[in-house]
Amino acid sequence: MNIGIDKLSFYVPNLYVDMTDLAHARDTDPNKFHIGIGQDKMAVSPVTQDIVTLGANAAAKILSDKDKEEIDMVIVGTESSYDFSKASAVAIHRLLGIQPFARSFEIKEACYGATAALQMAKNYIAEHPTRKVLVIAADLARYGLNSGGEPTQGAGAIAILVTSDPRILTIENDSVFLTEDIYDFWRPSYADFPLVDGPLSNETYIQSFGKVWNRHKEVTGQTLADYDALCFHIPYTKMGKKALLSVLSETDEATQERLMNRYEESITYSRNVGNLYTGSLFLGLISLLDISKELDAGSTIGLFSYGSGAVSEFFTVRLVEGYKEQLAVQEHQKLLENRRKLAIDEYEEIFTQALPKHGEAATFDDEILFSIEKVENDIRFYKEN
Repeated sequence: MNIGIDKLSFYVPNLYVDMTDLAHARDTDPNKFHIGIGQDKMAVSPVTQDIVTLGANAAAKILSDKDKEEIDMVIVGTESSYDFSKASAVAIHRLLGIQPFARSFEIKEACYGATAALQMAKNYIAEHPTRKVLVIAADLARYGLNSGGEPTQGAGAIAILVTSDPRILTIENDSVFLTEDIYDFWRPSYADFPLVDGPLSNETYIQSFGKVWNRHKEVTGQTLADYDALCFHIPYTKMGKKALLSVLSETDEATQERLMNRYEESITYSRNVGNLYTGSLFLGLISLLDISKELDAGSTIGLFSYGSGAVSEFFTVRLVEGYKEQLAVQEHQKLLENRRKLAIDEYEEIFTQALPKHGEAATFDDEILFSIEKVENDIRFYKEN
């Protein structure tokens, strides 16, 4: 049975900061951001948007009424959950109007959570081939104003519909995964922002890729030459490139050139959005599928997922006949083009805004399809336009 991704889309807030403006405001050479880490724009989320609205807005664009009747599992991969008990998937399930006899829950392991959700969805469909699973990757990547991680922030969500006989790609049964207890990036329950050991995080990322890639070669016998493209978790676009460069010497020049060209296509959207945490790998996949003219049915893509702390996984997907007809290329590019550029003082004001706590109340007005309408009695109420 073929199982994989039948529909795929993303959503980002309609506000962004230009990295040249941020560099000047932080008395930094713009090349440090544009070239050094490989980022051009950074998505900024207003206070009316959270992982529920981001996820619902991403999924609403791809789900039909028939999908909503056949979905019986909603999984959200996130490290931005705002409730220690209730899962964001429950609210997303209601906002989208999915039939009630469904499981809805969250998965957490830093940026790896959505990959775990995708593999769980695949296993579920193997046992229930007439059903569908909605996987959401939604996060607000925040490190604080004037912090070392500020230029690698971002916000957004990916929506993935997993089915049998998928129309975009199949997921192969070749996953290799790795767990190591490492404090490269973590966020204690009392912390507003994560704690990061930058050098260790970069080192662990590259080493983790090397370990799962080498193990994958041992188990499957596949080499770089067997892949038309590789996609990586992208906390910033230079990070995945460093990992790719660490193994390119294994193969011939033609394969090196092909994989590097496909990598540049895969980071196009991320350069203009920033870090999506759990969604960054899949934003790279969408960017590759939307932009590349070199892929076709049967093309094989390797995916490297990494979540600090640390869990990583390498697995393979294969494009199916007619996949290009299922892509929302124009809609995705229009979403990015129609955002509003923020002045730095606007960005800083929005960044410091917060929802009320401890029983306080507030109301909001946002034209986005799904947004926070009010907070009352410690409950977030969502507007459905």
